[in-house]
Amino acid sequence: MICLGIESTAHTFGISVVRDKDKKVLSNIITAFKTKSGGLVPAKVADHHIDVLEDTFVKALETAGIKAIEIDLIAFSQGPGIGNTLRIGAGFARSLSLLLNKPLIGVNHCIAHLEVGRFLTKAKDPVLLYASGANTQVIAYEAGKYRVFGETLDLGIGNFLDTFARNLGLGFPGGPKIEELAKKSKHYIKLPYVVKGMDISLGGLETNLKNRVHQGKDSKEDLCFSVQETVFAMLIEVAERAMAHTGKTELLLGGGVACNKRLQEMSRIMCEERGAKLFLLENQFFVDNAAMIAITGIEMHKAGVKTPINKSEIRPYERTDDVDVKWR
Repeated sequence: MICLGIESTAHTFGISVVRDKDKKVLSNIITAFKTKSGGLVPAKVADHHIDVLEDTFVKALETAGIKAIEIDLIAFSQGPGIGNTLRIGAGFARSLSLLLNKPLIGVNHCIAHLEVGRFLTKAKDPVLLYASGANTQVIAYEAGKYRVFGETLDLGIGNFLDTFARNLGLGFPGGPKIEELAKKSKHYIKLPYVVKGMDISLGGLETNLKNRVHQGKDSKEDLCFSVQETVFAMLIEVAERAMAHTGKTELLLGGGVACNKRLQEMSRIMCEERGAKLFLLENQFFVDNAAMIAITGIEMHKAGVKTPINKSEIRPYERTDDVDVKWR
């Protein structure tokens, strides 16, 4: 089976071709919206997706070495995400489904971040530390669903980092720029650390940092170093607590923030101390990408899940634990 996946939940428009027979990602084309200053404006990002849609599609097919007629299944990110951008991917997926007369599968974006890890690694039943722009969750499979054992109470870790970077004048996306500046410092500034049971909160820290940047007393390097040490420790704490609660011995990182080498290092240390296994992916599969959508679509299709055109509406607010996982 060959599946074409379409990703458009936020700043990334991606198209991927995945072959199920040998678990081969034939292409994974990622076209991301970026700025030199400021943040993400939904209407502008939607325009970006429309502008790059055709070229991304053509490149995905050419890289995979196939023709459109060879596609057996079309999967698209149905939610959660930004309505403006989800509509672009969903509309394109519907058009292809009708034009090629191929089945359609709507995929939950958060679940796809976990399924790509199970597909491409030897992880069997991991706890997923999902750290991305709008989403910060600790997820594990229990009783027919992917359960959320902990999450952010206010804003996602990626959006938090992007806001902090914007206040520093670093542009979008901010995470990679913060990571580079953090490498230039070892001076830790004490910052608010808010873990409430299995959940974290970043709103107070965001306000604290905004005031610090405005005062101009701390260097950018020191602030970036301190931010990473603080928020990543919060993530590792709740992830370890979830592993202890569920008795699971595997940790899988997912989401764009998982590209950060310091977060990976802290995850590795925690797993070594627990006698657990850490599973990491290539960066192209951490960030929002269409391969994870195609992979999840294949698993859902094999389990008999279908998405008729009249039920292919976007679901911007769909939660991870709203989905019945019929393929496990």
